[in-house]
Amino acid sequence: MKLVSYNIQYGFGSDGHYNLSRIAKAVAGADVIALQEVERHWSRTNDDDQPALLAQMLPEYFCVYGPAFDMDASSIESGIVTNRRRQFGTMLLSKYPIAWSRLFALPMRRMINPLNTRNAALEGTILTPAGPLRFLSLHLAHVGVAERLEQIDYLIDQHNRSSAEGGPWSGLDDEPSRNWTNGETEPACPTAAIWLGDFNTEPASAEYRRITDETPYHRGARYYGGFCDAAVAAGVPTGSLYTHAKIIDGTRRLRQLDHCFVSPALAPRVHDVTARNDEIASDHHPLWIDIDLETPFAP
Repeated sequence: MKLVSYNIQYGFGSDGHYNLSRIAKAVAGADVIALQEVERHWSRTNDDDQPALLAQMLPEYFCVYGPAFDMDASSIESGIVTNRRRQFGTMLLSKYPIAWSRLFALPMRRMINPLNTRNAALEGTILTPAGPLRFLSLHLAHVGVAERLEQIDYLIDQHNRSSAEGGPWSGLDDEPSRNWTNGETEPACPTAAIWLGDFNTEPASAEYRRITDETPYHRGARYYGGFCDAAVAAGVPTGSLYTHAKIIDGTRRLRQLDHCFVSPALAPRVHDVTARNDEIASDHHPLWIDIDLETPFAP
């Protein structure tokens, strides 16, 4: 199966042009798509409802959208309110059903300068041929290390609680006349997970090590329930990937800010990780992951 993670910068390419169809073309063909910086009803993007437009452009996918923040963008005409929300968040699309989803609003530090915005992680349990898996499309803070570490700790705690908490509901329906469950059994809440997104952090950083549980003394140590870098699992040389290029202090820096982290049981199934650096539909480049999710596995 093919997975792709892409920070789409709300459809603005590195050439400065807004064109959402280029985004759809860049990710078409993947089995699971994780998008970040997807918005609704902003003047800079023609007040477009981007989740709806992307769903139209990619009609063979199931999809879910999670706004990191939500602002009023309503209007009043002749005393009648037209309700509309200005939103900014993440999105998951899948060729397989997304059984259920939930949104995690990540910890945030109030800033004086520069601008800081709320970030979120959208989780969807996808019914893959290998079995149900939890996929996250996430976007971590762009401002500071301390804030990102808080966000990572929060997500790791949620990950560790998943099996004990379960999904959207659990237990037996003792009021069948109200049809709470629609006749379904308890939704799966698997232990195994795949995190995809813009982590705003590079390999070997403190944030990266917090996710992979690596320390300078035991590099390659893995705790049960932790995560592995899919690129490392695939044998991709460290430093050979980049997903973002920026001029910093007069020098063009190539940085890998976008990553895929997988549960340890999935690490042997990762075949390859590549970045498509020829794409100009965003200021980031899409990160593609080739992974075996066709055959069942024991998490």
